[in-house]
Amino acid sequence: MQRILIADDDPAIRDVLKDLLEDEGFDVVEADSGASVLNALTASNGDRPGLVMMDIRLPDQSGLDVLREAQSSQGEGLPVIMMTAFGTSNVAIEAMRLGAYDYITKPFDLDDVLLTIKRYFERQQLSNQVIELSSLLGERDPNELIIGKSPAMQEVYKTIGRVAGSDATVLVTGETGTGKELVATVLHRISTYAHGPLIKVNCAALPETLLESELFGHEKGAFTGAINQRKGRFEMANKGTIFLDEVGEMSLATQKKLLRVLQEREFERVGGSVSVKIDTRVIAATNKILPQEIEAGRFREDLYYRLNVISVYLPPLRDRKEDIPLLVEYFVGKHRYRQDASPARVSQDAMNAMMEYDWPGNVRELQNLIERAIVLSQGGIITADQIDFYGADTRKLIDVGDYVRRGTALTQIMAEVERDALHEALQQNDGDRAAAASALGLKVAEFNKRCGERGL
Repeated sequence: MQRILIADDDPAIRDVLKDLLEDEGFDVVEADSGASVLNALTASNGDRPGLVMMDIRLPDQSGLDVLREAQSSQGEGLPVIMMTAFGTSNVAIEAMRLGAYDYITKPFDLDDVLLTIKRYFERQQLSNQVIELSSLLGERDPNELIIGKSPAMQEVYKTIGRVAGSDATVLVTGETGTGKELVATVLHRISTYAHGPLIKVNCAALPETLLESELFGHEKGAFTGAINQRKGRFEMANKGTIFLDEVGEMSLATQKKLLRVLQEREFERVGGSVSVKIDTRVIAATNKILPQEIEAGRFREDLYYRLNVISVYLPPLRDRKEDIPLLVEYFVGKHRYRQDASPARVSQDAMNAMMEYDWPGNVRELQNLIERAIVLSQGGIITADQIDFYGADTRKLIDVGDYVRRGTALTQIMAEVERDALHEALQQNDGDRAAAASALGLKVAEFNKRCGERGL
């Protein structure tokens, strides 16, 4: 029988909760002070409670102080539900920060209290059903950046291996969030240019007027504000690799200048007349279908063939779902509730939910979801109710009150609200990023930058 300790200095509250819980088959013990709670927690294992319901204000000391002392002496994971008639944000945040399982305010609905308690014990039962993810990857190289054993990813690895020793230009294609930048990093590390720098440029994040100067540099006096000569990214990448992300966002004028660099391996800085020669490996990436962009007159056909000497296509996560457990194992190891915490564990129901989802945001969305679930589970067991999808049919609205109650930082709450708005704009405009950006009053470059930051 599961034992619950009710700690409150009001005997009427204790009586109501005791009657409720005993009717549900729980063994209930009572305490009217902080000292009584601490004494109960030091009892032998057979007499110790499996859950504590404790008022914030006890006659001898604060319930928060009791919680802090109990966590220090009993170890992390002490199951405590805090109760108070003073539901201020500071108290709620501090209670959750100290490791309370949940927080309820008085007067409370008894059905809600019972639901919270049952949910806790259900989560405890799930501890016997967690997936042992550590065995999935086996001995993994800590320097390994790309995760996956599916046939589709095996083809990616083969292509990367074949072109590693070449200086040929590589075009990496695939949807947003599939890991194109990681492919560029791996290609650089194992290439003959590995001794040089890897310079990354997000072509979508810069307006056309700045992109040309960013890529090719400028001479002193080339334009207002150009008070000194400045090297561009191509010049900085000499004897190394330059990665042009979102190359499909370049204007036709900049595309023409890029074509010359690929053909001649030289360029002039903006406002200059002296040619600068370079020896640089070029890797480009795009989430657009460039042949369609060519048909629409938005991308140069000759540049496409220059970029597409070697093509690496990264499949969307929905087409390689067998890799999801491997990626989950990697991300729960990478993201910890605290730096010194053990990796979170994943319940079978949570894994089943992730395997059934289509992942429009791909691996980036999975990583963000796991990081968020680790926070919500406080580094314990990740259950299905903490898996917050953003697909059209399964998307959940943000419950700000729940985030505050759990002690989530304001910056994270705002990030979730922004992600919701970006996703909704894409949904309402059928994936048209220009229309979605306009709907939110953003420029396309800024919209794409924010989408990248939020895993969309």
